[in-house]
Amino acid sequence: MPEGQTGITLTRQYYLRVLSARDESTAAVAGLRPGDYIRAIDGESTRNMSIFEGNRLLRGSVGSTVTLTVIRGNAAEPQEIVLERTPVGSSIVRSRLAAADIGYLRLMAFDREIADDIVSEVDSLIGAGARQLIIDLRGTADGNFTHGLEAARLFVGSGTLAIRQRRGEPQDLTVAQAGDGSIGLPTVILIGAGTSGAAELFASALATNGRAELIGGRTFGRVAEQRLIKLVDGTGLWLYWAKYLTATGEPLHREGLEPSVAVNEPSFVLGAALPDVDPVLEKALEQLAADRAT
Repeated sequence: MPEGQTGITLTRQYYLRVLSARDESTAAVAGLRPGDYIRAIDGESTRNMSIFEGNRLLRGSVGSTVTLTVIRGNAAEPQEIVLERTPVGSSIVRSRLAAADIGYLRLMAFDREIADDIVSEVDSLIGAGARQLIIDLRGTADGNFTHGLEAARLFVGSGTLAIRQRRGEPQDLTVAQAGDGSIGLPTVILIGAGTSGAAELFASALATNGRAELIGGRTFGRVAEQRLIKLVDGTGLWLYWAKYLTATGEPLHREGLEPSVAVNEPSFVLGAALPDVDPVLEKALEQLAADRAT
């Protein structure tokens, strides 16, 4: 049988923790969100569990289920949530008009086709009347740094995109080249606690070059490359061996990006109906309308 997943990207803090839940996955539909602690998977404590083991337990045959013991914030008691494992969706880019002349672009990951997908979707939005653009990176935690920078080149025509730093070596600058910056729409980017990795690098490149304003909450701060070091006893150790800085030399790893316009996501009790309002998106629409009026 094909392998199914829950849509959760994991991190660790004392226990396994939700970094993001992919759109329309069973985890997202159940209301899991960045910061939720997963105390156990099918009754097995995650207190000393690695992310890799957690991912293994979350995967399984399509249609099978996994039970998570979850605690949110300062809740006194954890809740058990049963998730069905489903096929991984193939679409990672979606677009629509959020207003008559404002395009909305949702990027769920940064893969090798992301730049081409962005060009295609933005062309469609422009054809539908878009003159401004919202890029939603909330909960976007998957992807490759190289692909994030390739996507950033579409929006930044000149300047430094990012700085890659390894201990004891000269800094490696990624700069815009001739032909970059083909997308010139005024842009805002929506970010939050689940924005991580390549998405942070992409957002940083646009923001530090004046191509986008960041709206929402502080990002996660996971902007470093890892390498597996094999030990003599057969085990392995993942080490960070290169990290990225913003174009202006500010650290991203473990710091994250601070939005220029801070907006809190609505809070809701785990298991309750999902909110039908999106104050972050509403603020972005308001901001673009104000920019258009000036």
